[in-house]
Amino acid sequence: MSSNQQPVSMPPPVARPGPGAGASASISAVAKGVATSRPLPHSRTTAAGAGAAGAAGGRGASSPASLPPAPPLNTSVPAGFAVPTTRLTSQEHIAVWRESEAYAKMFGFVNHVNEAVVGVAVSEVQVEHEAASSAVAKLLALLEKLNTWIDEIPPIQQPMRFGNKAFRTWMARLEENAVSLTEDLLPEALRGAAIELAPYLIGSCGNKTRLDYGTGHELAFLAYLCCLTVIGVLTDADRKAVALRVVERYLVLMRRLQRTYMLEPAGSHGVWGLDDHQFIPYIWGSSQLIGHPELEPAAITDKGLVAANASDYLFLAAIQYINDIKSGPFHEHSPMLYNLSGVKTWEKANTGLLKMFKAEVLEKFPVIQHFMFGSILPLRPM
Repeated sequence: MSSNQQPVSMPPPVARPGPGAGASASISAVAKGVATSRPLPHSRTTAAGAGAAGAAGGRGASSPASLPPAPPLNTSVPAGFAVPTTRLTSQEHIAVWRESEAYAKMFGFVNHVNEAVVGVAVSEVQVEHEAASSAVAKLLALLEKLNTWIDEIPPIQQPMRFGNKAFRTWMARLEENAVSLTEDLLPEALRGAAIELAPYLIGSCGNKTRLDYGTGHELAFLAYLCCLTVIGVLTDADRKAVALRVVERYLVLMRRLQRTYMLEPAGSHGVWGLDDHQFIPYIWGSSQLIGHPELEPAAITDKGLVAANASDYLFLAAIQYINDIKSGPFHEHSPMLYNLSGVKTWEKANTGLLKMFKAEVLEKFPVIQHFMFGSILPLRPM
């Protein structure tokens, strides 16, 4: 254990839920905070507007509703940097994690970006015209480099349909280059932080042993961006671009990795989960849609509206990906998302999704046991 890490103090034992209790609790929370179960579809039209062309248009005079302000994000440069390590080894450690500085920074980061993108379409954020730092452009260049590696490392012929072993070669290249790629993002005075940030970048692209990808890997990329924010490389002015350019490009890259190397979903709940791979596009994507004059939550189930607007809204891009890779009625393969389409407002959907993110990602032991702690995101209590 490094000198800047505090020992994990074990809280009193807690009662463990029975089998399946976690999924049931999650569904109950969504039912109360996000959506009530919808009747199955018959012949109906969405309440989202008159058509795809109109829905793709501007906001008009409508002004987006505001979300409750997020608390300030504590940003400071640590005295020294360290390679981050996993620290949470049992369900009881969730209580320690929940009260930690790392938890506050991570959830605060998600909240601040969520607040920044209310009512903002992807096409409204032009990096070269925004008050965005050069770090945003460098992050986009990093992701494009990772994308070109897929072209250079094609899938191999193998008897198994899922989990193409060429992904291990792709990941080995990332492991070899993660520190130097990260150093390129940092000013000279902060180059030492690359050793602490690089493991989050490596962890954000999937698992080379299990050949899978899921929300825990997505969380590692959020940690990478959160660390860059905490040490001041990314600024408040970057928040819109971080979500709608950097994370948007990351999601596109991860979907390409999933399809090229046939990665298994990590820890999927099947039809009882929100999504097999991602969570953040639903949070920030629902925030984008707050106040939209035509696109209501009911638009989720309208394939025409989804396809016409997917390039502008993270939420609809995630739905479009599901429509591309899954067959059958939407309410059968994605019942939780279908229930979201019955929510009256995007504000309510966004609030419920943030609660679900805490329950199903940040406070779910099978996910968070892989989270890494260092000097930027320490496990020490607030």
